[in-house]
Amino acid sequence: QVQLEESGGGLVQPGGSLRLSCAASGLVVSQFAMAWYRQAPGKQRELVARIYSSGTTTYIPSVKGRFTISRDNAANTVNLQMNALKPEDTAVYFCYAAWDKDYWGQGTQVTISS
Repeated sequence: QVQLEESGGGLVQPGGSLRLSCAASGLVVSQFAMAWYRQAPGKQRELVARIYSSGTTTYIPSVKGRFTISRDNAANTVNLQMNALKPEDTAVYFCYAAWDKDYWGQGTQVTISS
């Protein structure tokens, strides 16, 4: 049974940083493409960053240069380092994996506000 559990969300001021972590069980993160999505109030869920099994990473333009997705193979986690945070980054952030079907975590709230 695949489970994804996010952690690390919170409230930070604009310009601050947060590190999100997604702990996976039931699959090995290095063997699959893993991603972070986010959903702001009243908006559709959007892909933020993806890391492929090869290690290649992709980002949406609005976070490129500020966010970094990475894997910790020993811990079987996928992380999202978020720097220079802006109010428009406020959203619930979800971890995602695609294998035999789509798997989602429960989400972690990120709020950027002064």
